[in-house]
Amino acid sequence: MLWEALGAARDLGRVHDIAAVLIRYGFGDLVQRLGMAQALERAGKVLHLHLNGPQDVARLEPAARVRRALEELGPTFVKLGQILATRGDLFPPEWIAEFGKLQDAAPAVPFADIRAQLTEDLGEAPEAVFAELDTAPLAAASLAQVHRARLADGTAVVLKVRRPGIRPVIEADLRLLGRLAEIVEAEAPDLRRYRPREIVRQFAQSLRRELDFSAEGRNAERIAASFADHPEIVVPRIHWQWTGERLNVQDFLEGIPGRNVAALNAGFDRRLLARRGATAVLKMMLEDGFFHADPHQGNVFYLPDNRLGFIDFGMVGRLPEQRRYEVAELLHGLVDRNAGMVAGVLLGWSSDTEGDDAALRDEIERFVDEYHGVPLKQLDFGAMLADMVGILREHGLALPPDLALMFKAFITLEGLGSQLDPDFDIAAEAAPFLRQVLVAHHSPEALARRGWSALTSAVDLLAGLPHDLGRLLRTARRGTLRVEVEVPPLKAFGDRLDRAASRLTIGIVTAALIVGSSIALTVDRGNSTSTVGLLGFIGAVLGGLWVLVSVWRGGR
Repeated sequence: MLWEALGAARDLGRVHDIAAVLIRYGFGDLVQRLGMAQALERAGKVLHLHLNGPQDVARLEPAARVRRALEELGPTFVKLGQILATRGDLFPPEWIAEFGKLQDAAPAVPFADIRAQLTEDLGEAPEAVFAELDTAPLAAASLAQVHRARLADGTAVVLKVRRPGIRPVIEADLRLLGRLAEIVEAEAPDLRRYRPREIVRQFAQSLRRELDFSAEGRNAERIAASFADHPEIVVPRIHWQWTGERLNVQDFLEGIPGRNVAALNAGFDRRLLARRGATAVLKMMLEDGFFHADPHQGNVFYLPDNRLGFIDFGMVGRLPEQRRYEVAELLHGLVDRNAGMVAGVLLGWSSDTEGDDAALRDEIERFVDEYHGVPLKQLDFGAMLADMVGILREHGLALPPDLALMFKAFITLEGLGSQLDPDFDIAAEAAPFLRQVLVAHHSPEALARRGWSALTSAVDLLAGLPHDLGRLLRTARRGTLRVEVEVPPLKAFGDRLDRAASRLTIGIVTAALIVGSSIALTVDRGNSTSTVGLLGFIGAVLGGLWVLVSVWRGGR
């Protein structure tokens, strides 16, 4: 029951609010299934079930009702909806479109209500730090609001101030979301495929990082350092003497907001801006492995001399080297219409989920074949990626979270480039980065590094064998050794089972012969063991490894 899992009675009021909103938007059945109504009844709180919400709720599609409910539930749920908007592999297009409508906007907090917190964070009164400070916010979002200011030396800056009291509300929401996700996975099989617990876990990590404005400053500095030799890309400087968890002070970018493309005059080269923006984001993704995860129009500014400015680094993505290579293989396969390469990468990403590999491979090959003969410039790369993740969704497979963010950023990038230049070709811009990643992956240095890593892992494994064998023997002596065998459906996997049984039999017989020989040939000489005995022990170890390899290969 939800009530039994509540960490403290302080969350009960929030449970009531959430339940009331869900019921107003027609999700009363979900409230009952999750045990929220029972929890409130046990606590003696009355939950009014009357529908006093918007009059048009009954006419809305389910996706629209969910979006409206998320908006009403507040910052945590708006942020959750924005994260879900990146998961085209889990939700169909109409749901992604609704989640995409969630705007991170909120009524401004009066400056008088944030003044005390601001004074505490600055260490002195705001008037003592800033020569000018606009008390009317430049923008207001669910977690923070932004005010313009000017330092004593005349530098124009912006203050990103966290909303007072927002953290306790978000922590309560995250506790409840975590418990609700557990209940959904346990009691709603039809929703289990959406992996609610994993989504909530990753969302909680992301949101807590976003609440720390100093982390955003570190992200900005890391990306700024990677563009130190690219003056056409501007990242605002962070003023660390006043930046902390609840306050971020950074340079103000004087330029044309990305949403106002119509304002670009003759002094701007739209085609050049599109190419520079694409190059910047592709570099972050495929070269640096650390990228702005939300490069939408609101986070981009067009600056004089055809420069681009990026802001708001609260949400970033990370792609390790191996993942970048896999992404390069995938995109290269799409560009070259290589169905085998595309299918191989996707099957590797979805290897931890259940699915029909042969059916998925066939569908991917048909999908890639549809684009055969289409000129490269006519390819809608964003649409191709969206269709591809749709195939994964239909097969009940999910992308790793880092890739879901990357695909969303990639599709956003193509839309931004096309808005600037109708002839924008994202495939041509990506090609040099893809070649660079593929070549680097097979360079002598990379091969040597991976070989050394594999060797050290093997040595560590062998070094730990005596300890592991000792534990196995002690467990066997105590009579607590358990062997669990999971048998897949024989009709589908009969041939694999036969091969595994044959290999297992051969492995066991071989291991028995080796172990028996080692015992027979071991000669005690005082406190020492002969070379023959040592060889026998090594033979026993190799026999055990043969058994493991035989079983593993037989199950494949």
